[in-house]
Amino acid sequence: MTRPRFNRILLKLSGEVLMGQGQFGIDPETVARVAQEIADVAKDHELCLVVGGGNIFRGLAAAAKGFERTSADYMGMLATVMNALAVQNALEQIGVDTRVQSAIPMNTVCEPFIRRRAERHMEKGRIVIFAAGTGNPYFTTDSAAALRAAEMNCDALFKGTSVDGVYDADPKKVPGAKRYDSVTFSKVLSDDLKVMDASAVALCRDNNIPIVVFNIRERGNLARVLAGDGVATIVQNEGV
Repeated sequence: MTRPRFNRILLKLSGEVLMGQGQFGIDPETVARVAQEIADVAKDHELCLVVGGGNIFRGLAAAAKGFERTSADYMGMLATVMNALAVQNALEQIGVDTRVQSAIPMNTVCEPFIRRRAERHMEKGRIVIFAAGTGNPYFTTDSAAALRAAEMNCDALFKGTSVDGVYDADPKKVPGAKRYDSVTFSKVLSDDLKVMDASAVALCRDNNIPIVVFNIRERGNLARVLAGDGVATIVQNEGV
């Protein structure tokens, strides 16, 4: 299936991608490799990013172990700021002008999130990294990615993960799980397919923002998928 090409993109990276082969934290070599791939495609696309924090701290998992949920979620938001700064550092080391905007004001290390300022950065060719989720507990970075994609009038949301698309079951646990080339938002929600959380999927559906799920760990895959090639799944409204 030939996928459409998009100009303004929000790229959602899971925090786990930044671990490389490790079990925790940030692997500088992996961050540098991802940054180079982002830089390569930034020449032809307007890009903004949301990075998760699961490689450092996951609020929902901590709450399940006894943390108070609101505090745990705020801790997870701070983890995303650390990851955003790491990606910014790697991008700027290779000459890519980058800005980090946080939903939780912390003016010493980054800008506050201001939509019009973010749009202006992108118009000037800068990559904007949105940190600290939505700034509110009980919302995931998936929801933050969908929200920022809508606010920034993005053509699509690209989710870089460790799998090469959307399956009808977990391909790591179920041999022969079927991968979709294309699937509707309605089917993702009705069948509870593990793409993003339901609120993020619904927000993209209501704003007609396609979600493209692909494997960011495969070297060079970001450029291939953005060009309309490569292995990925596109989630979109019916009749598109």
